[in-house]
Amino acid sequence: MQNLPKTFNIIPANRVNQISEYYFSKKLKEVANMNAKGLDVISLGIGSPDRPPHARTIEVLCEDSRHEDAHGYQPYVGIPSLREAFSNWYKRWYNVDLNPKTEIQPLIGSKEGILHISLAFLNPGDEVLVPNPGYPTYTSVSKLAEARIISYDLTENNGWLPDFEAIEKNDLSNVKLMWVNYPHMPTGTPASTQLFENLVAFGKKHNIIIVNDNPYSFILNDTPLSILSIPGAKDICIEMNSMSKAHNMPGWRIGMLASNPQFVEWILRVKSNIDSGTFRPMQKAAIAALAADAEWYDDMNAIYRKRRNLAEEIATTLGCTFDPKQAGMFLWAKIPDNIKESTELADKILYEAQVFITPGIVFGSQGNRYIRISLCANEETLRKALDRIKTRLK
Repeated sequence: MQNLPKTFNIIPANRVNQISEYYFSKKLKEVANMNAKGLDVISLGIGSPDRPPHARTIEVLCEDSRHEDAHGYQPYVGIPSLREAFSNWYKRWYNVDLNPKTEIQPLIGSKEGILHISLAFLNPGDEVLVPNPGYPTYTSVSKLAEARIISYDLTENNGWLPDFEAIEKNDLSNVKLMWVNYPHMPTGTPASTQLFENLVAFGKKHNIIIVNDNPYSFILNDTPLSILSIPGAKDICIEMNSMSKAHNMPGWRIGMLASNPQFVEWILRVKSNIDSGTFRPMQKAAIAALAADAEWYDDMNAIYRKRRNLAEEIATTLGCTFDPKQAGMFLWAKIPDNIKESTELADKILYEAQVFITPGIVFGSQGNRYIRISLCANEETLRKALDRIKTRLK
């Protein structure tokens, strides 16, 4: 083990002890060590799109980078043309009207937006409703903000939807935020108008801000929906969106949030004291990406559909079951009854077949009987993973 430098009597802030290193950060180190030993691990773990952005997106990045005035600090609120592009995108695909001057805030990735929103609305001791299973960052950032987490269970029996009756059995008087994520990660549950109507009504009833994290609505999903399409939603809701998934730009770190002008202004106060504006050529390139027509999404989904078929074959080979109506870039599958927990199956696949698949427990206790297979690998790689699982697992 590497010797760490002596820190004398220095101890970290209490909040550091409330969280641990992100699961994928730790696990990918192990995978890297296995690869260094020549084991050639196939990663079907993380949701990092492997395809490039639209060709015009890359061209714009290169073109604007050559301009002498492109390299300075940029506005914290993003350049006006990017906010206009996000506004037009929301109108075109979600039929939502957003004022680009006051109701949109570009972000350096929506993961960072989770922090900005939390710091803008949570005082130490405030409570947050967090889905189980759900994106782990909702929990970790809430802890960093010194909030108290109230976990609400999502179950297969209830269609992976919030059980509002069960949630209301809690004392909600100190709850400030509720994190939701539809289409849902990791389960792939699509959004619906009824669900969003229920969430808006719940938020207004209890004076709780509903934050919908919405990066998956264009992937293997025929009907993109925004919670902001519900009448009155802007009064109590914030929606985040991202260029990472549907536009193949995860490393670019470009996202956005939308809400009413007051919420946006409060979040900007936090953001402007944490980071600076995004590199202008990247903003210009994002504008080009947002202008993509339906053919871009159709072509992307044709690729994901073929990959999804292979992922389903992998799941079936492992004795898992799944809902074929899932949306998004993952397959969420229930493990066989004879397997004790998700980590047992994931570790068996990793160490015997050298294929990395995510155990569902990473996303909360309600995910312990499930695994998640990423579609961010090409067909050849998925077929190779399938062959290894068929031939190497004992």
